[in-house]
Amino acid sequence: MDIRASVRYLPISAQKLRLVCDQIRGRDVEEALTILTFMPHKGSDLVLTLLKSAISNAEENFELNSQDLFIADLQANEGPSQRRVKAGARGRYKPRVKRTAHLNLMLREYEFEETTDGA
Repeated sequence: MDIRASVRYLPISAQKLRLVCDQIRGRDVEEALTILTFMPHKGSDLVLTLLKSAISNAEENFELNSQDLFIADLQANEGPSQRRVKAGARGRYKPRVKRTAHLNLMLREYEFEETTDGA
């Protein structure tokens, strides 16, 4: 079963978020929480909030145990950019681009094989 969570219009560039996403993609949830807690990047706080939300959704809505979950997919995509102008020297202008990002997370439950005896 797949549990999806997403957040849109984060005030950070997608390139900076991808540095964080690459570190925890494919790991189990408990390990990812530990990594994100001690990571010094700004994006780690944003990803940590989304991960905690997805875990609580899985526990409350689908009655799953958080220890049986892992991060199947985590993507940081570009959102719309705001164009701003700052005055420069000699009557010129300096363009500023304020970037945003969309973050998509998918948790999946580990598949355990049941062993049955022929007896």
